[in-house]
Amino acid sequence: MALSAEALRKQLGKYKFRDLTVEEVTAVSRAHPNFSFSFSINTYTFKDGSQKDLLNFSGTVPVKYGNSYNIPIHLWILDSHPFAPPICFLKPTANMGISVGKHVDAHGRIYLPYLQNWSHPKSTIIGLIKEMIAKFEEELPLYSLSSSDADRQSELLSYIARITEGDTDMKSKSKTDGVKNGGCFNKVTVVGAGDLGIACVLAVVAKGAADKIVLLDLSEGAAKGGTMDLEIFALPNVEISKDFSASTDSKVVVLTVNSLGNAQTYLDVIQNNVDLFKGIIPAVSHYSQNSVLLVASQPVEIMTYVSWKLSAFPKSRVVGVGGNLDTERFQYILTKLFQAEALGKDAWIVGEQGEDKVPSWTSSKSVTNEKEAMAARNSREKVANRAMEVLKGKGQRSWSVGLSVADLTDSILKDKRKVHSVSTLAKGFCSINSEVFLSLPCILGTSGVVEMVTLEEDPLVQEKLQSSAGSIHDLQQQLKLISTET
Repeated sequence: MALSAEALRKQLGKYKFRDLTVEEVTAVSRAHPNFSFSFSINTYTFKDGSQKDLLNFSGTVPVKYGNSYNIPIHLWILDSHPFAPPICFLKPTANMGISVGKHVDAHGRIYLPYLQNWSHPKSTIIGLIKEMIAKFEEELPLYSLSSSDADRQSELLSYIARITEGDTDMKSKSKTDGVKNGGCFNKVTVVGAGDLGIACVLAVVAKGAADKIVLLDLSEGAAKGGTMDLEIFALPNVEISKDFSASTDSKVVVLTVNSLGNAQTYLDVIQNNVDLFKGIIPAVSHYSQNSVLLVASQPVEIMTYVSWKLSAFPKSRVVGVGGNLDTERFQYILTKLFQAEALGKDAWIVGEQGEDKVPSWTSSKSVTNEKEAMAARNSREKVANRAMEVLKGKGQRSWSVGLSVADLTDSILKDKRKVHSVSTLAKGFCSINSEVFLSLPCILGTSGVVEMVTLEEDPLVQEKLQSSAGSIHDLQQQLKLISTET
């Protein structure tokens, strides 16, 4: 090691979990005393041009592929370690060529399932090295160059060095980009490149709300399906990346990922999503510390809660898409189909997504006669019930949710102070005493939820919300979150 454990501890002064990081580094040396590893502090340049002094891990790992080979690697340990995975590169010499494949790109960046599914405390650098060796033994990442090819390789190596050692001209470019719109650069990151993620990207582009959109594709291997199509047709201001650092300084981070594991029960499905989020939320919240997290993953109430806990963001800056789509549809049905414009503007779908959602109202016209008030409520209830029947026939397809996400993103980025029914922390509302997220009408701005709008008192709505809060809280109590939860 280039640094002793004590010297390393001093060097890692700005690391959030310094002792855990030092413990991992020393464990690697103990576990592999015959490996050639060194550790030092160097400057890393992220894709947006920003720079940071990070722990640099360099050395070789032994791989058997017919013969025995020592594969040179270069790892950067982020200051949010161990809650975010290292950034991994090959470090070929001038007489080595990179074999682009399932786990390595043309610049030597390493992509492994272990990195994608990184989750503290089960994920460690030792485990990463073990999987790296196993994958490299299936597909050797480097090959020997002839003397004529070695000269061409040196150009690629100099480029890789600029990426991995902080010498790049991207910083000046990012500064130029950053002053667009008078210094206010509206950047949105969408996490997850499935149908929903791509629908969100297209809808935000169509809305014209963002100056730049990053699609974080966390799937293993090369681009495929819709992601490949986005690359082919090259939408303006859209970047596709597998690198969390590409999300740096986003104003809004949209979460669309859902685990596709072989879960047996509903609780297992949710736990799989929680485990997935453990490797995502600390990373995106690290790179975009002032962002609003907009959660579209399912079940949205619980995943919004999980995002809030894992990010340690203020409750106002963690928002679920909640009942926004259903509310917009409900208001449209009342106003356009039933010609009940007066009802439509005050109507909201609140509570829990799915069968337990419930219509509610933010105000009612004052009436002097109690009999008239009762008649008005009965009439409103009949219309609302008819509208809910129509609403039940409307599914939530990816493109529909994408349009809803773009609507919410637009309100946040442009500080519209528009009211939306979104998943927000409901503790203290309707006598709810637990930390649960439910859809409630909220004013949205650049800081997320600015204010919660008061609902008209209704015992049936209150009972429904309390019931949903109870069932959601019971599920949350069974989940395994990180040790920071109290």
